[in-house]
Amino acid sequence: MPEPKHQIRALYTASTVTVYQAYAPEIGLPAAQDGRFPEAWKRDRMTWIKPSFLWMMYRCGWASKEGQETVLAIELSREGFEWALGNACLAHYEHGLHPDRATWKRQLKRASARVQWDPERDLHLQPLPHRSLQLGLAGEAAERYAEQWIVSINDVTALALAIHAHVKDGALDAARQLLPAERPYPSGDTLLAHLSH
Repeated sequence: MPEPKHQIRALYTASTVTVYQAYAPEIGLPAAQDGRFPEAWKRDRMTWIKPSFLWMMYRCGWASKEGQETVLAIELSREGFEWALGNACLAHYEHGLHPDRATWKRQLKRASARVQWDPERDLHLQPLPHRSLQLGLAGEAAERYAEQWIVSINDVTALALAIHAHVKDGALDAARQLLPAERPYPSGDTLLAHLSH
């Protein structure tokens, strides 16, 4: 059975959901140490969180890209994550979902969160037919993220490097066993109704 095109897959518990971000060590290391972002973290910029570990690896080149050498697994309250989704607007105009382009533009301007659906990635970081959620937070959403939603921050750079080493050696089963156990996130009929069609 093929994966639904738009579905959130994530590592989650009854109360939390894990998302990934990658930062330069001067932000990533203190964030993991203190469980919150340091002063240097810019609250006035849009910050993108990703529930897909492999999409994060694609984005940061297995922690090799400049400014993305520290990979963080950030555990959020599910309540906060769902608030962001509920207050998000799709980052692009979708005919059939939005009444017209002008309405979408107004919604996008008002929303403090936005959603992009990008092709999910395999262990070789090649695109798959189904999509992976990226959630952009700005304004009120970024403030709530930094101050209220974060339960824990862990540095998972070593895990990223270990999985990448297995992939380079062709040991895909060993790599797969180390991947976070992401599964479909319970979204009911309403959570994603305004974000996919």
